[in-house]
Amino acid sequence: MWRLRDGVVEVALVYRLVYDDWTLPKGKLDAGESARVAAHREVREETGARVALGRFLGRTRYRIGVDRKLVDYFAARYLDGEFVPSEEVAELLWLPVPDALAKLTHDHDHPVLMAFSALPADLTTLLLVRHAKAGSRAQWEDADELRPLSRNGEKQVQPVRTLAAVYGADRVHAAPLVRCVRTVQPVADDLGATVVDEELLAERKYEGMADAAHRRLKEIVAAGGVAVVCSQGGVIPDLISRVAAESGLPVPRRVESKKGSVWALFFDGTHLVAADYVRVP
Repeated sequence: MWRLRDGVVEVALVYRLVYDDWTLPKGKLDAGESARVAAHREVREETGARVALGRFLGRTRYRIGVDRKLVDYFAARYLDGEFVPSEEVAELLWLPVPDALAKLTHDHDHPVLMAFSALPADLTTLLLVRHAKAGSRAQWEDADELRPLSRNGEKQVQPVRTLAAVYGADRVHAAPLVRCVRTVQPVADDLGATVVDEELLAERKYEGMADAAHRRLKEIVAAGGVAVVCSQGGVIPDLISRVAAESGLPVPRRVESKKGSVWALFFDGTHLVAADYVRVP
């Protein structure tokens, strides 16, 4: 968890009575809970802070007694909230990264802060969503853009909605197809916002206009905040490859984009510096 104070990036450390240590906030997953949702929840429970999740920082493995621990870490921008001491966490300190490194009890926490420091803290987040599963194209007799989500697709909507809240989404864009809009409409409803139509991010427009679509995505990023953008499988892999190539960020030769999945993209200005692929059940 980090904040910007008087131009200095500070990170939060917590003191745990039971272990007599200074460490980074973390906790255990509830049944069926993803690491990102758990991170968001546990930070709130341990520190009282509401945060907006950021990029994945890495995974640590270590032992406490006979217990083996495996922890995924994410950057998390502090939004608001007040710390209240508890039996689990007695103190919270905000420190610049060099001071935090010196204060940490465990060496295995150091690589996490080093990974955090490797990039600017204050990045712009864009969540690029592939629409949830839709009904059969062969069995749909109306215009394809009107084809709705299937029953299984409807089940994928809530995880997307939850992820958007975890990342602190504040606006919503979608290719103007029913299945794209329906995938992210609950996010817009939560925000009291309107889904902005993005013609260039529909497959029928993207072919032959990929450069224009790339420019449009950069415009959305340049507007700041945390945008949710829903598109199609014929767009997302190529678009991510273009954005990454422009920024010099390596990506797999085959960019995954399962239905209902989310690419969390992180930009320094309009320069892509990190990308996390999030599968949705």
